[in-house]
Amino acid sequence: MTHRESARPTSVARRRRRRRPGLRALAPEDGLARAELMSSNEPRDDNNSARAEGRGSRGSRGSRGSQGGRAGAVLVVAVLVVIAALLLAVLRATSLRAGDDRPSEKDVAYLSTDGWPRTGQGAYVLGDRAPAVSPHQEPVPIASLAKVMTAYLVLRHDPLDAGGQGRRFVVDEADVVDTEARRREGQSIVALRAGEVLTERDALMAILLPSANNVAALVARQVAGSVPAFVAEMNETARGLGMTDTTYTDPSGYDAGTVSTALDQLRLAQVVAKDGTLAAVMATRSYALPVAGVVTNTDTLLGHGGFVGMKTGSDAAAGGCFMFRVERHTAAGTVTLVGVVLGQPGHDLIAAGLEAARQLADRLIPNAALPAAPHRSRARARPAGNA
Repeated sequence: MTHRESARPTSVARRRRRRRPGLRALAPEDGLARAELMSSNEPRDDNNSARAEGRGSRGSRGSRGSQGGRAGAVLVVAVLVVIAALLLAVLRATSLRAGDDRPSEKDVAYLSTDGWPRTGQGAYVLGDRAPAVSPHQEPVPIASLAKVMTAYLVLRHDPLDAGGQGRRFVVDEADVVDTEARRREGQSIVALRAGEVLTERDALMAILLPSANNVAALVARQVAGSVPAFVAEMNETARGLGMTDTTYTDPSGYDAGTVSTALDQLRLAQVVAKDGTLAAVMATRSYALPVAGVVTNTDTLLGHGGFVGMKTGSDAAAGGCFMFRVERHTAAGTVTLVGVVLGQPGHDLIAAGLEAARQLADRLIPNAALPAAPHRSRARARPAGNA
């Protein structure tokens, strides 16, 4: 009942009340109920409701009170909605920060007090000194470091002149099918097209820069006649280099059965470092392939801190691996470091291997006057006639 109706209602007012039974001014709690109803999915017509409420006494305080109650309730609901949205945003931001609350690999101390990696294995040769190796050398998966042996064997079969393109590898339909199967497995690949021609230099770049498993398999088949025959040759070559704790089961290292030690991989690294062709390929930042286009080197240390190339490797079984070569200038002259780290942990495994190697290099050649990053032009695409 409104204020006006409570003070001596006139006969007209009585008649109005009698003619409109059931009509009353909405109390604030009624306004809240109406606001809650309006916020539901029920259809509504606010204009019709307002006309019904005001019919017969448009200027009454009851009508104005009911409208004010509804407006206030709507405002309260709107404020609550805004507060809830803000709380949800804060919770989401907190959750994201918690999920990303992992140290960058650059913030992790990968070396223990004895100077070796806390996890995994390490080995290196500093200058012309004898090799140094970390304790507990045992065969472990090496991921894409296996591709270094693959590239080495390709060049043993068909030596590549400086600036030359070498032999040709023709991509067939079986290679395309193999590529798609590897893509579905999430392997590291580059795009291939049936009828595409890769030169030997193209193939080496694809294997060693973006670490293409499919190209490693392609060259293995065409060089040795089959992948098993090529793998047998990989193992025979390893024995000849004194890599007695190494077993290759595939040309790419994707198979966890391909295992080695840091010391064995160091033996291979020392041989490869003296091969001008392979050293130049692994020191290339990017290269244009016929179909895949421009590919980039996974070694992001290349050209920084004296790092001049070699090969990364990473997967869940192997962790972060890196075969590397460093040249730094000191007061006594240029010092060369060739090394290998295996099994480095981190949420970015490639970065973990790189960072462990950087820390090892900084410990072995501290406070060196580092050379400027070498200027290396991007390797250009092959002449169009080679496609």
